[in-house]
Amino acid sequence: MPLLEPNPQALRPGGRRRPAPDRVPDLQAQGTPRHLREELAAVLGAEKVLATVSDLVRYASDASPYRFVPQVVVVAEDIDDISAVLSYAHGKGREVVFRAAGTSLNGQAQGEDILVDVRRHWVGVEVLDDGARARIRPGTTVVRANVALAPYGRVLGPDPASAVACTIGGVVANNASGMTAGTTRNSYRTVASLTFVLPSGTVVDTADPDADEELSRAEPRLCAGLLALKAEIEADPELTARIRAKHTIKNTNGYRLDAFLDGATPVEILRGLMVGSEGTLGFIAEVVFDTLPLDREVSTALLFFPSLPTAAAAVPHFNDAGAVAVELMDGNTLRASVSVAGVPADWAGLPRETAALLVEFRAPDLAALETYEARAAGVLERLELVAPVGSVDNAFTRDARTIAGYWKARKAFVTAVGGSRPAGTTLITEDFAVPPARLAEACAELLELQARHGFDAAVAGHAAHGNLHFLLAFDAGEPSDVERYAAFMDAFCKLTVERFDGSLKAEHATGRNIAPYLELEWGPRATELMWRTKELIDPDGVLAPRIVLDRDPHAHLRGLKTLPRVEAIADPCIECGFCEPTCPSHDLTTTPRQRIVLRREMLRQRDGSPVETALLEEYGYDAVDTCAGDSTCKLACPVGIDTGALMKEFRHERHSAREERIAALTARNFRAVEASARLAVAAADRVGDRFLASVTTLARTAVRPDLVPKWLPEIPGAAPRRLPRTHRPAAVAVYYPACVNRIFGGPAGQRGPSLPEAVVTLSARAGRPVWIAQDVAGTCCATIWHSKGYVRGNEVMANRIVEAAWGWTAGGRLPLVVDASSCALGIAHEVVPHLTEENRELHAELTVIDSLVWAADELLPRLTVRRKVGSAVVHPTCSMRHLEDEDRLTALAAACADEVVVPADAGCCAFAGDRGMLHPELTASATAREAAEVTARPFDAHLSANRMCEIGMDRATGRSYESVLLALERATRP
Repeated sequence: MPLLEPNPQALRPGGRRRPAPDRVPDLQAQGTPRHLREELAAVLGAEKVLATVSDLVRYASDASPYRFVPQVVVVAEDIDDISAVLSYAHGKGREVVFRAAGTSLNGQAQGEDILVDVRRHWVGVEVLDDGARARIRPGTTVVRANVALAPYGRVLGPDPASAVACTIGGVVANNASGMTAGTTRNSYRTVASLTFVLPSGTVVDTADPDADEELSRAEPRLCAGLLALKAEIEADPELTARIRAKHTIKNTNGYRLDAFLDGATPVEILRGLMVGSEGTLGFIAEVVFDTLPLDREVSTALLFFPSLPTAAAAVPHFNDAGAVAVELMDGNTLRASVSVAGVPADWAGLPRETAALLVEFRAPDLAALETYEARAAGVLERLELVAPVGSVDNAFTRDARTIAGYWKARKAFVTAVGGSRPAGTTLITEDFAVPPARLAEACAELLELQARHGFDAAVAGHAAHGNLHFLLAFDAGEPSDVERYAAFMDAFCKLTVERFDGSLKAEHATGRNIAPYLELEWGPRATELMWRTKELIDPDGVLAPRIVLDRDPHAHLRGLKTLPRVEAIADPCIECGFCEPTCPSHDLTTTPRQRIVLRREMLRQRDGSPVETALLEEYGYDAVDTCAGDSTCKLACPVGIDTGALMKEFRHERHSAREERIAALTARNFRAVEASARLAVAAADRVGDRFLASVTTLARTAVRPDLVPKWLPEIPGAAPRRLPRTHRPAAVAVYYPACVNRIFGGPAGQRGPSLPEAVVTLSARAGRPVWIAQDVAGTCCATIWHSKGYVRGNEVMANRIVEAAWGWTAGGRLPLVVDASSCALGIAHEVVPHLTEENRELHAELTVIDSLVWAADELLPRLTVRRKVGSAVVHPTCSMRHLEDEDRLTALAAACADEVVVPADAGCCAFAGDRGMLHPELTASATAREAAEVTARPFDAHLSANRMCEIGMDRATGRSYESVLLALERATRP
């Protein structure tokens, strides 16, 4: 065991707690039963079988109120793996559930036996026919697919609010629609073809001209049965009319029986049935979509009304005017949205009865948009609008930033309301539709029903299509609260069906919580046909039993998950999964959601239980050590949950008192540490990479891998011993070379100025000279200590840099330009909580500028570009995302190259200072997709603006990255 290996028990939750009713039982502390693990490993390979209790728990939750712990998790790489798992399940009488993003709201992504991860190895987009179609793999997010289509002026039809996280496989399997899709742009209407695997293992490509012939040979019984069901349905005019009528409004409850009416052959019928089947009829391995035009001219308004029914009553007028989206938000939703960055703070004071409509018109050109705006103006004249707080203007705008803010608030509905729920309560998301003309009536009835059952739900939805969502919070561990929820559901489902002939699931699919009410909506005849369809396609019941179809009238009350209170920074999490695609470790160990899920399971357990102990043993590496700490999860989370900050807290809790003292001593003596580090890097050129790699490997084994960095051959040589000479009197800004640029030099073999020399030269060339203080050595942005959770060392350096910067800038009269984005972020924002009160006042007087902003805004307009390279690829860093200056990177790159490419899969490189040297496997995993894009073609330049991130990308791609400011200096050199 390494000398300074942390004690896993340091993170054991404190305090007395009552074991939760849904806790993982002690018997599962050892994870997957050995025979199951070994048999699947023999079939697939051990690396594809996840079997620890940590693996099982982190896959047990999705965005729904349900929780089912699988027996084993399989990470499938290809169709052969899918077929092998299905064959094994048939032979052993086991059950299989497929899971991609886990953003499902009704438990569709959960199983109690074999759970198959079909996200990790199933990503890819191929644009076809100049954008008219797109071939997409099921683990690809909707946002990623639309990024690929945008250059062609095309977009997918489905546009769910979870597009940043939800994947194509889930969108099609649930027939998810979203803000604008309605009944005409959803998956059922826009899928051109599918490739899927039937429960038997048969693979069907519906685009293959010979697909029906091949299927009839492989599955004659299935083909005959499908055609028989088709004939039976078509022979019943009343049933046929009922099926057609049910799909005139949004409806994802049950199987698409209209597939039997729309498809002429067995393959065509199966294509329709697979859409919305929720993984119960087969695995969707590939989708070809017919895409839609991307109308780029947009006009949007957020309009406030005195009540929910009055807002709903206005919806038909905007539909008639041609609005592409009319979104409804009630007062609870609007007030909860203040937790979303950018939402006006005065919304917190909105009256309870207030409601709003988010109305949007889109057009291919300005003339068409102006026509829409004129119609909208006519509608506004007839409406009873209110302006209860100062930020409300009730006006249409074309401003992209304002529009993005409106949509951010709307899309955060579930997470914002869920984040404001009472601690310890479970969140239920309901989703129903009524004929749009009856929406106002349905709103009034819903409000009355909620009040009668003691709920104060938040309501929002796609009002243009008569589709509403509402959220209920209750304590799943309290039987009386579960009974109250059950009584409400009975009354709500009867109201929706009997009063409005509505859909009990408009776009979230049946899942587990509406399965018991399927027959209430569809009647016995249609429901029987759905059961027969399932039995025909999956006669052994291998795929996702109890999802869509369940004869248990109380099935929706089984598996409800408790949400025990965790650390305050993470407690608002409702496990939606929006954070997962941006997380650098999501393909290596755990995601932000999974880190919180695992922590909650510890708190469900009795103190010292075998499960808690096992989770703690695995949590150190899986959650704490392999978190990059970049906090991009905070940006992705609608309510700003910073799981990276929580992991830094946990790192601190694992530190011994001696480690904290050493870290503080290092901060106090950083001048000597900095000089020593530079000398060591300089010596590396003489000693050689192989020797240093061997020495650091031995040290990591003896001390601790998370404390001793591994020497990497991509580490550059030392920076020049002296910083460039500058003069204070003429300076218009103070330039702070970050410690990383005082220690490490530029790319190997690069001839020309160092980064500090380039910044000084560029600034002088533009007539905006800068000054470097002579005492910068020994100062740092404090990120070194902050990222590792060394509290005292962080405090020492945070206060030192602020005091120094205040003096250098003459009390804040000059701006402070920082030449590494992460250091600019650290000094501008991250140091603040660790400052003394006096130094917070000094910090408030500072203006900290990222060198990208300085170069793009102050220098570039004053410079003459004299030469360009042909192409450049850029790596926007996570710090740039936090600082919102990624656009400056591309602007500067455009001054240096004729073509600038931002990889579609660009993300955090996870090098994170030295974390990429502590855990090289983290950077390798985080950069894999971006690196594949970068190395797929040659570029003349590879540009970024953070030395450690550049090193990480060097290692990932084998290409040489450098600061864009070095490229700008060459491009503008006389």
